[in-house]
Parts: sequence; C-alpha cells; structure tokens
Amino acid sequence: MGDQEQTPPESTQHVPVNIEDEMRKSYLDYAMSVIIGRALPDVRDGLKPVHRRILYAMYKEGITSDKRYIKCAGVVGEVIKKYHPHGDSAVYDTLVRMAQGFNMRYPLIDGQGNFGSVDGDPAAAYRYTECRLARVAEELLADIEKETVDFVPNFDESTEEPLVLPTRVPNLLVNGSDGIAVGMATKIPPHNLTEIIEAAVLLISKPSASIEEILALVPGPDFPTGAYIYGRSGIKEAYRTGRGTFTMRAKAAIEHPTKEKQQIVITEIPFQVNKAKVIERIAALVQDKKIEGIGDIRDESDREGMRIVVELKRGEQPEVILNNLYKHTQLQENFGMIMLAIVNGQPRTLSLIEAIQLFIDHRVIVVRRRTQYELRKAQERAHILEGFLKALSQLDAIIKLIRASKTPKDAREGLMVRFEFTERQAQAILEMQLQRLTALEREKVQEEYDALQKKIAEYEEIIRTEKALKKVVVDELK
Repeated sequence: MGDQEQTPPESTQHVPVNIEDEMRKSYLDYAMSVIIGRALPDVRDGLKPVHRRILYAMYKEGITSDKRYIKCAGVVGEVIKKYHPHGDSAVYDTLVRMAQGFNMRYPLIDGQGNFGSVDGDPAAAYRYTECRLARVAEELLADIEKETVDFVPNFDESTEEPLVLPTRVPNLLVNGSDGIAVGMATKIPPHNLTEIIEAAVLLISKPSASIEEILALVPGPDFPTGAYIYGRSGIKEAYRTGRGTFTMRAKAAIEHPTKEKQQIVITEIPFQVNKAKVIERIAALVQDKKIEGIGDIRDESDREGMRIVVELKRGEQPEVILNNLYKHTQLQENFGMIMLAIVNGQPRTLSLIEAIQLFIDHRVIVVRRRTQYELRKAQERAHILEGFLKALSQLDAIIKLIRASKTPKDAREGLMVRFEFTERQAQAILEMQLQRLTALEREKVQEEYDALQKKIAEYEEIIRTEKALKKVVVDELK
C-alpha cells in the first residue's frame, strides 16, 4: 500500500455547494411547510391540519355529540398516535380553543370541565377535562364515508386521513381563523352562520352578485363576545380586497343606581381581549392619575354574563370618562383583517365573494362525488334485487337445482349457466333466507326495487344537470 493515495469511499465525497443557494432552498422549503402544513387554514373547510386531525380522530373513535363525554387525554393520545406526531400540549391547546365559547363563534367541541375563561385562566390538565364533538362539527364531517373527499396515508402509513373535510358549514368565515406563518399571516374574524349561508345561496342563484348585494346580507363580522363595530369603511375595504382594519368597542351603559351615584357598566368587550387585564389597566390608570373621577371598579360577572362596574365620583361627566377609557384601554381595539387561506395548495388573499364562491365550489364537488357513490351503491343493490325477482318467478326449478348440487360452488355455477344469473346474483340467491319466499316478503322485494329505481333516476338527474346539483347544494345549506 505504502504512499499510494486512496480515493475516499462514495459516501464521504464532498460536493461544494454555494451557501447562499443552500440557505435559500432550505428556508423556502421550511417556509412552505409552515404555510401549508401548520399555520394557514384551507379555504374549503376553514381548518388547519391539526384541527382537522382532532375532529377526524374523534369521529373515528365515535365520540359524537349523542355519546358520553370522553377524557381529553384519550383524544390527545389518539391524535398523536395516528395523525399528528407533535407535542401533546400543541394538540391539547388546539382542542381547548375549539371548545371555548368566547374564542369560537360556533365551538366545534363540546367540553365538560374547566376549559379556561375570558380572564385568561388556563384550562385544567387534560386528565381532568372531557369532550365530545359538537353537533356543528358533525356537519363538517357529514358524508365523509361516501368517497366525497380524498384520503392520504398518515405519517407512518398505518392508516389514512382526509386531505379536507366535506363540510356543509362555511367554517372559514363562520369561525374565522388566526395564524402566523413565515412571511405571511391570516386573521379572519368570525361571522354569523345564517348571514353567510344566505350570501352563499344568493351567489349560487346569481353568480354575478355585487359586493353591495352581499354586504346587504353580511353587514360585518359577528363576534362571540359581542361588543360593537365602530365604523363601516374598514369592513367594506376588507371584504372587497381581503385586507382592512376596523375598530371594535366595548358595550357600555351609564347607570344611576341612586340620585347621587353614577356608574359605567360594561357588559361586552372586544373579541380576544382579556377581561382581567382590562380591569387591571383601568386600576393602574386611576393610580397613576391618568384618568380622574373614578371611585371604584368591581367585576360583577357571573354565569349570566359579563358585568364590569366603574363607579364614578360625585359630579363627574360619565361620557368624558368613558371616552378616556376607550382611548387608554382595550375597551376599544383595532382588528386588522387579513383574509388569507390555502387555495389549491397555495396561499391567497381573498375577497369575501371569492371566499364564499370557493366554499360553494367545494360543496358542488362533494355533492357530485357523494351522488356518484350513492348511485353506484343503488345500482349494485338493484342488480341483486333483480336477481331475487327473477328467482322468485321460477322458484321450484331453482330449489331443485340447488338440492341436486354437490357443493355451493356447483350450485352457483349451475344458476349462472342455466338461469343466466350473474355471479353476484347467484351468490345472493344462495345466501337468501327462507322467509324471503313468503308472499309478504316477495312484495317487499318488489317495493324496494321500485323505490330504488326512482332513486337511481334522481341520482342520474343530479349528476347530469348542473341545475339539479345546485338545487341539492342550496337545500342542504338552508
């Protein structure tokens, strides 16, 4: 060997790479993975992958709204085991948020136990809390078994998960979404379900509807915590272009409990504002003498609802103090709306009409795929019933053939050769129960066959004509 140079083995050979190119490529890969796989919702069902996986895992486990509550620890374990190989706290935090009535306009999870509060209290640990799907979440999963959406293998290919849910609810708009990706963010406020569905129905019947016609039906966002929206121009801008800022204001009233006393009573606060922090902030402003004239602050909130009482000193102007509170605290907050969602695997900023239209497109595809599935099943069943009806009309000869056959295989082949049944019909006849031979059961077979023929005609009409298909979509939305 001596001084001979050895070439390094294949695996240790170095390839020079420009560091700028490598950094650019790696960072873009990372950014796209965060954008698509984590932080932004899909325009069709309004869910990020973690929300979709939690709802699907609960559905597969049968934790529906009519069953008993199940420990959240079990749900979190199931989600991590099969669908979402990340930390348990990430999954549980998402589950908690989907159960909070002050965060979600229509909570997707029905929780039992301590799921946190508007004062910023955290939820109890997942070994204490229990949950099941809310009824509205079942509408997001409706018809998922009927080949309505595509499935992909999960991370370890042990099972499959849906790429999107076949939702009947325009969830992106009714529950809103919040997410910070790499280089982009989304912030969609929640809306009223009835208003969004009326707008969708209008767009189906009149695809050229203007933004003014839609705004007549959807005047603005609808927050779970109530409060007022102050001014309309920001909302119109956001609905038109996908970006805009509007102001939210707490609902406050001036009360006179006695002749001498005056107080400001706050019963609703802006969305995602922490009540306890607002009270602390008012107290700090009084202490620092930035706001004069406040005698006492009390939190009188209970199960009935929110009530923050700000007692005023004698002779003060309540309107002036209220305006100061709006100016210096979170009783008045701006909401920067960014209607950004994933459309066909790419992030896009959407106007209100585009967001509703993309939901309608999704529903049309789902209904078409479901109808094709139901048509196929109906045709398969009708084919077997045809075999039964044909068999019942020449019963004695068939029974004779079956009794003379040595094995079930011989009997099946005899039926196929002599009576021209298909293999599936022959098998169904061999499995037929004797009670089917009574006169009453024969009638039932004929009735079922006639009803199926009507259904098949309906399904074919839906698949054939756009008008019939859209009518189904509208009826289901209503």
